[in-house]
Amino acid sequence: MVVNFKVFKKVSPNNMITLYMNKREFVDSITVVEPVDGIIVLDDEYLRQNRKIYVQLICNFRYGREDDEMIGLRFQKELTLVSQQVYPQQKVDIQLTKMQERLLKKLGSNAFPFVMELPPSSPASVVLQQKANDETQPCGVQYFVKVFTGDSECDRSHRRSTINLGIRKVQYAPNKQGIQPCTVVRKDFLLSPGELELEVTLDKQLYHHSEKIAVNICVRNNSNKVVKKIKTMVQQGVDVVLFQNGQFRNTIAFVETSEGCPLNPGSSLQKVMYLVPTLVANCDRAGIAVEGDVKRKETSLASTTLIASQDARDAFGIIVSYAVKVKLFLGALGGELCAELPFILMHPKPSRKAQDAEAEAEA
Repeated sequence: MVVNFKVFKKVSPNNMITLYMNKREFVDSITVVEPVDGIIVLDDEYLRQNRKIYVQLICNFRYGREDDEMIGLRFQKELTLVSQQVYPQQKVDIQLTKMQERLLKKLGSNAFPFVMELPPSSPASVVLQQKANDETQPCGVQYFVKVFTGDSECDRSHRRSTINLGIRKVQYAPNKQGIQPCTVVRKDFLLSPGELELEVTLDKQLYHHSEKIAVNICVRNNSNKVVKKIKTMVQQGVDVVLFQNGQFRNTIAFVETSEGCPLNPGSSLQKVMYLVPTLVANCDRAGIAVEGDVKRKETSLASTTLIASQDARDAFGIIVSYAVKVKLFLGALGGELCAELPFILMHPKPSRKAQDAEAEAEA
């Protein structure tokens, strides 16, 4: 049986250091994260000089616009999550992967392996979309594998002898569906008998990207008010954990209808409305949370962030959530009646064949 490995390669500007990695996406399963592993190959000159080589796992968190920065003020935090000395080799027991074993045999004695563990509580790779003509660094969370030479791991690296390779920390959809979302809200009116009841149900809790969401709506009008129209929308919630007031929402898909309206007193209405949240419909809007893509190519909306508990939220992260909101309009005097249901929007876990095809396309 022949096993194929797709390998990413990046060379430092001075051609003295080469980094090999077989993938750039590492899956977060909430309680554990896939280890970041690779091979570093050094030029003979660096070996003769006995230069110290370090590899680090960097989390780059930008929380403000680059254009707003002034002298001494930066809206960016660069966090070193893991740091290792690769050469001269330290006495560390490393469990080599098949890819590392094959590359070590092929690349010879100048090759040195490394394995780094991403903290489970570290934030997912998410960036906030910018305007089309904005070329500055986007706000959000991005990860890099950094390889450099220096006297110590705290030494300032030089561009010509440094490699920065972008990677992503991702989450995939669970295998099982959760409880079907359903809610009932009621509204009574001052100096008016009866009440207006709105029942909203989704066909399931977990949706994959570009999948159609069916919103089942049942309105029972036992009041003397008139329902004039119905609006259904998908809202993306973004919580920048660092700020106390860093929560905001974006409506990324909506449908508005007057079909079956006006709904007069004593009447009821039952209907299904469909929504498909996609980035294509929001590609020109700033502030939408998207996946932190390693090559800034066409990407998708950010997936729902799954965390073990609220206490596990990292201060340097962005929490993304989704909800369907249904709104009944009763006119200027009657006001509105709203119901909201959270749901999960994620990518399914790709098969091994799909991962190989994607890696071949990116290589």
